[in-house]
Amino acid sequence: MVAAVIGLIIVLIPGLGSEINGAQAWISLPGGFQLQPAELAKIAIIVGMAMILADREQSDKDPTDLDVVKALAIAAVPVLLIVAQPDLGTVLIISAAVVAMIGASGAPARWVIGLLLAAIVGVFAAVQTGAVSSYQVARLQSFVDPSADPQATGYQLRQSRITIGSGGLLGKGLFEGPQTNGRFVPEQQTDFIFTVAGEELGFVGCSIILLLYILFFIRAFAICRRSSDLFGRLVCIGVIAWFAFQTFENIGMTMGLMPMTGVPLPFLSYGGSSMFANLIGVGLLQNVHARSR
Repeated sequence: MVAAVIGLIIVLIPGLGSEINGAQAWISLPGGFQLQPAELAKIAIIVGMAMILADREQSDKDPTDLDVVKALAIAAVPVLLIVAQPDLGTVLIISAAVVAMIGASGAPARWVIGLLLAAIVGVFAAVQTGAVSSYQVARLQSFVDPSADPQATGYQLRQSRITIGSGGLLGKGLFEGPQTNGRFVPEQQTDFIFTVAGEELGFVGCSIILLLYILFFIRAFAICRRSSDLFGRLVCIGVIAWFAFQTFENIGMTMGLMPMTGVPLPFLSYGGSSMFANLIGVGLLQNVHARSR
C-alpha cells in the first residue's frame, strides 16, 4: 500500500510522471520501461480491505459501520490520487471491487446502495465541474453519440466496430487482417486488442476467448467457495470483481456497449504493469486455494 501511494504521488510530480492520452499515470524508468502504480494499487486495496473486513473477533458477526468506514478509508487515498491523474477507467475497476467486497462481507445493504449512488453522483459532478479532462469528456460524448467527435474518439469507435464486424464467422486469418495491418484502429495493441481478435479470428475465435475467460471465473469462484476463512473469500471476491469488470469494460467499449476508458484486456493487452498486476491477482487466488487445502 505504501509503495503504491508513493508511486501515485510521484506520477503527479512534473518531470517525474509521464502523460499518455491525457492521463499522467506512468513513471519513466531507465531502458525505456514505464511503471503504472495504479495497477499495484488494485492489489493493495483488495488485500487491505479484506484484512479490515475480516478482522473480527467472531467470524459469524457481520461487519459494523465502523469496519466499513475503515475499509473505505483504505481505498480512499489511492483512489483520490488516481482521480487526480485522471484515470477514470482504473477508478471504475477499483470501485467495482470495493462494492463487491463490501457486499460479500455481510455489511448492511445500505452501504452498497449508498456507494452505487455516490458513484453515479460523483461521475456526474466530475464532468460538470471540469474535474475530468476534455479528452475523457469527449470519450463519454462519443459513447452517447459516435458522431459527436468524428475525428478522434468517434473515429476510434467507428473503426473498432468496422474491424470487429469485418472478421465475420471465421475471421481473415492470423496476421491477415487488412484493418489491423493498416493500423486503422488506434491503440490496437493495448486498449483495442479485441478488435484484432475480431478481425483475424472472427466470431468463433472471439467466442473461444470469452469461453476461456468464463472458465477462469468459474475456477476463481470455486476457489472462493472452498475457502475456509473470510479473508480468503474476500480476496477472491475482490480479484474476481476486478477481472470481471475490466474484461467487460474493455470488450464492451470496443463494440460501443461501454464508454471508452482506456483499460487493457486482462492477459491479452500489451503492457508490463498490467500483466504484472494480473499475475499477482492470479497468485492471490492460488494462495487462497493452497491455504484452503
